[in-house]
Amino acid sequence: MHESHDPFAFDPVPSASRRHDGWTPERQRGFIRALSMIGMVAPAARAVGMSPKSAYSLLKRGGPGSSFARAWQDARAAGRTTAHFTAIDRAINGVEIPYFYRGVQRGVKRVYNDRLLIAALRAHWREEGEEPPALI
Repeated sequence: MHESHDPFAFDPVPSASRRHDGWTPERQRGFIRALSMIGMVAPAARAVGMSPKSAYSLLKRGGPGSSFARAWQDARAAGRTTAHFTAIDRAINGVEIPYFYRGVQRGVKRVYNDRLLIAALRAHWREEGEEPPALI
């Protein structure tokens, strides 16, 4: 195990081949970093130039008790939490959108997204094992 302050440190899954375009240790670390930011396998795999299918194959090859599998699980949870809080923040605080007149930016307007907030709240209730109120 790598001694590090990285909460997602792990031992890379060994590869039978030494292909430069395969799941190298560097590519595995990049995948886990990306997964920890977004919580979704497909975009994290694409971020390192790999397919989601090959990422799941790598996970299977590493085994359910491997340090890679634990890093995957922890990174995915962290990414989901980040996405959840980002959605709530954007829904509550809005997002600034520039507006233009005759090709010149004249200002910004703040746009709120209630549907985004409702989706984030529903996800939170599901995680807590609760039913969302009937009004939502």
